[in-house]
Amino acid sequence: MAAFNLWRKIRRTGRVAEPAGPRPAGLSCPKAAFLAGSVQVRHVDAGSCNGCEVEISSAFGPVYDAERYGARLVASPRHADALLVTGPVTRNMATPLRRTLDTVSEPRIVVAVGDCAIDAGEFAGGYGVQGGVADVVPVDVRVPGCPPEPDAIVAALRGLTGR
Repeated sequence: MAAFNLWRKIRRTGRVAEPAGPRPAGLSCPKAAFLAGSVQVRHVDAGSCNGCEVEISSAFGPVYDAERYGARLVASPRHADALLVTGPVTRNMATPLRRTLDTVSEPRIVVAVGDCAIDAGEFAGGYGVQGGVADVVPVDVRVPGCPPEPDAIVAALRGLTGR
């Protein structure tokens, strides 16, 4: 009986998610035209403080639900179309980041999430920091913020899918 009441409440309430904003005017990256409205994303933490990871989790969670716009997290770079890179690139992560990008199929799209990924942020000049993501691999899309809000991450992903 309790399961029936729960089902009835879910049916009565409906889907609870942030309302969709306006459709993006165009694609944020020319390579995104080859994705046909769907992007498989592999997240790479290149040395962050994990603030951006919390926001990425929220962006793909039930409230912001980035999957409804055609973006999906995948477990392997071999299945990915794009890399979502967070944090400044540490010296120990520079080579693994390059190798991960080499594993991603064409067209390779790199999204730098957060101020640290864009220009090393607070960690710039640190002895263990190589620099921003663009210092190691070419970056196609940048999402500023420390950490960026889930809305901004979803907007960047919508710019890749066009949905």
